[in-house]
Amino acid sequence: MEPEDQERLRLILVVVLLSIIVGGAIDLWLDRPQDWLSFHVVFEGFMIAAASIVATALWLGWWRSARSVEELRRSLEERGDERDAWRRSAEHALEGMSRAIDQQFNVWALTPSERDIALLLLKGYSHKAIAKHTLRSPQTVRQHAASVYRKGSLSGRAELSAFFLQDLMLPGTGQDAD
Repeated sequence: MEPEDQERLRLILVVVLLSIIVGGAIDLWLDRPQDWLSFHVVFEGFMIAAASIVATALWLGWWRSARSVEELRRSLEERGDERDAWRRSAEHALEGMSRAIDQQFNVWALTPSERDIALLLLKGYSHKAIAKHTLRSPQTVRQHAASVYRKGSLSGRAELSAFFLQDLMLPGTGQDAD
């Protein structure tokens, strides 16, 4: 639901609930009942109380939701800043890795479509996500992926990733697991 629609819905709910509360209170005042335990008075009192409780619960829920959304927004900004800082610090390495991957794709003689698919596979996208991203059918993506694996003499996605990442070691770590 769009934010404009949410605000409109909130306004409608507030108006309806306030109308029930105010209308019920005015009706009780105008009736000036002699017997406060009559069905009419009890029913209107219940309606006023229920509308007040619902209005309060909705307000608290909206307030909590707004706080939660703001916290999430701040967290996403922090993660974005963290990601951008990492990207700036790793830019040289990423450029070198990008060139190395591109050179290997040239060695394998991948077509432009196969290169796109191979890169998205390396990034961890599923065939379905790649199809949506590249506006191709999932079957076409599978065919391109199979062609990449065949041209690279690879058995599948895991071997494609391992081909480029197998020798990647973190500083201070020992040999990779076999």
